[in-house]
Amino acid sequence: MSVTLQELESRLWGAANALRGPVDPADFKTYVFPMLFWKWLSDTWLHEHAEAVEEYGDDLTAEVEAEFHDFILPDGTRWDDVTNDTTGNLGANIQKALTRIEQANPTYLSGIFGDAARANKERLPEPALVGVINKFNEITLNPTTVTTDLLGRGYEYLLKNFADESGKKAGEFFTPRAVVNLLVNILEPEPGESLYDPTSGSGGMLVTAINHLRANGKDARTLRVFGQEVNLTTASIAKMNLFLHDPETFDIKRGDTLRDPKFRNPDGTLTQFDTVPANPPFSLSGWGAEKWPADPRAFCGVPPATKGDYAFVQHMITSMKPVTGRVGVVMPHGVLFRGGEEGRIRQCPVEKDLLEAVIGLPPNLFYSTSIPACLLIFRAEGSKRAERKNHVLFVDGSARFAKGRNMNSMSDDDITVLTEAYKTGDDPDGPDFGANVRLVPFDEIKTNGFDLNIGRYIKVAAEEQADLGTLIVAYQEAKTVRVAAEAHMNAVLTAAGIEGFDD
Repeated sequence: MSVTLQELESRLWGAANALRGPVDPADFKTYVFPMLFWKWLSDTWLHEHAEAVEEYGDDLTAEVEAEFHDFILPDGTRWDDVTNDTTGNLGANIQKALTRIEQANPTYLSGIFGDAARANKERLPEPALVGVINKFNEITLNPTTVTTDLLGRGYEYLLKNFADESGKKAGEFFTPRAVVNLLVNILEPEPGESLYDPTSGSGGMLVTAINHLRANGKDARTLRVFGQEVNLTTASIAKMNLFLHDPETFDIKRGDTLRDPKFRNPDGTLTQFDTVPANPPFSLSGWGAEKWPADPRAFCGVPPATKGDYAFVQHMITSMKPVTGRVGVVMPHGVLFRGGEEGRIRQCPVEKDLLEAVIGLPPNLFYSTSIPACLLIFRAEGSKRAERKNHVLFVDGSARFAKGRNMNSMSDDDITVLTEAYKTGDDPDGPDFGANVRLVPFDEIKTNGFDLNIGRYIKVAAEEQADLGTLIVAYQEAKTVRVAAEAHMNAVLTAAGIEGFDD
């Protein structure tokens, strides 16, 4: 009997809650997602086995049955085989089974279950593990009970809840769905195209693109999706996420995108894609600047070692195809106005007419920071619409949000309004709809020294919020400079035998 989404969500969240107490909520995802995926593999395998027996009966051979299965589950590795055997160390037995499944399916499942310490009873007490198993035993996860679409929605429900539980730590793996939806709506991936997220996290950008096509009645399975993620656990979660959403072609590679980009052509150049959306870590320090002077991705310059924002931007622009390529990246407001080398790098894509739009977002949308962010939209050289050539579209969406206790949120209506503002270049509902839009010519931007601060070009709808974001960024940077200056002064005073001071 099929289950409802509400029933599925209740069972999945019950499994997570079984860990509460001995396991930090920030680590729930490390243990729950592999168990969910394993249960789905096992229940689906049994369903496929029953189909094979029904069709072939006594004539069924191992070779024939193999045609019914997408994955190999060696004897003794299925869910019931392991979880019903309580004679040994349950966590260790589960780990052995998952390792054997990965080894039996190296092309698709290598490393997919992550590196959780399941055999460590200090980190994962056996009663908690048994509680997770018991909750998953309440539901059968095969195609007759839970469709792939339903299971994918349940997976996304867990991701959202785990992010809420994790607080600021969630920024490493989860981008608010409203921001992802807005970015995908703007980039508009099409069937048959390729989509690449260089900081894929748990796969939210990739999955949202698939869902976007399905919601518009298009063939989502032909969208080819790719991602790279530096964190092993998060990369594993992304792989599982994509398996449950069923695209025909996808690949998640683990590694540091700026130091070691994994998607390359045979000649060593970067693979290029139709759409490249991402939410990189803001102002990443120690990102590998020392190797970039000789890197072809640094076509506009080498960003500061303490701020990797424009390294990600240049990587993404290099990774988009000529003619069809478009890039959408979430960035802190500081990239719009910071000076020095960043100012020179910022000038470059504007002069090349690659930057199409700057879209200001509301404050406090993200788990990792309360300051407002923006979207930068780039298009392949020469591919802008005629009226946008040698112009940049500025959209202030800072007022389009609902205030929350811990975080603000954007509604579907907010997303629709900002999407239409980008597509049309006009205020969809006139001056009172909560955003301002203006297409600014290149010469005006040049006159302003290629400063892209939104408030410089349009009347800001939520002036307090926009100014607050700019002031916070400026304050943080000034504080960093002051702390460094004080440390240097104290070192000089100490060397001179004079006691330093504390502020």
